[in-house]
Amino acid sequence: MGDCWMERIIGSISALKNGPVGARIQGRMGGFRAAGAGSAEDLFSELCFCILTANYSAEGGMRIQKEIGDGFIALDLDALSRRLKALGYRFPNARAGYIASNRAHIPFLKDAISLEKAPFERREWLVENIMGFGYKEASHFLRNIGQSDFAIVDFHIVDLLVRHGMIRKPKTRSLNRKAYLEVEAKLGEIAKRAGLSQGELDLYLWYMETGKILK
Repeated sequence: MGDCWMERIIGSISALKNGPVGARIQGRMGGFRAAGAGSAEDLFSELCFCILTANYSAEGGMRIQKEIGDGFIALDLDALSRRLKALGYRFPNARAGYIASNRAHIPFLKDAISLEKAPFERREWLVENIMGFGYKEASHFLRNIGQSDFAIVDFHIVDLLVRHGMIRKPKTRSLNRKAYLEVEAKLGEIAKRAGLSQGELDLYLWYMETGKILK
């Protein structure tokens, strides 16, 4: 079942790549690369977006990121928590705490994720040092600043792979490091055969599931 599904998914992606969806996805990837050339403060804003979207929606995270702007850096902890709550965010206190604590890394952020470092070294640094980041959030952040070496493995992707016999159903929705890397390896097979990076594959899979191209 898994092999048949992989062939179908690759065929579907190939058809999309040559049409308007493929052009939109390439445009979005170009935007990610441009974001990666921004200031440390710009990168921190995207880091905060990825913290906010965990167990939330991308659309909601984008709306809040736009509303708060430089408040991710300028607002004190209480003010940031109140602002998140006023904007209807589900976890205002915990995520405001993560963001406030992570401000200490702003001066070192660009160097820590420099392309001079190996891809896995960059992601491991984020997982080990950024509060609120696991492998999914770190991968999401790196993709959104143009570094698309990694898969963004959330429960939607896991359910998709389970449904088509690519992987066994995990015991919990929260994947440990070993389980995450195993799922990522499966996605890597699909990406390689489709001629895509893992970051691009994520956009195609999301489009095929939802009809949307977000970030």
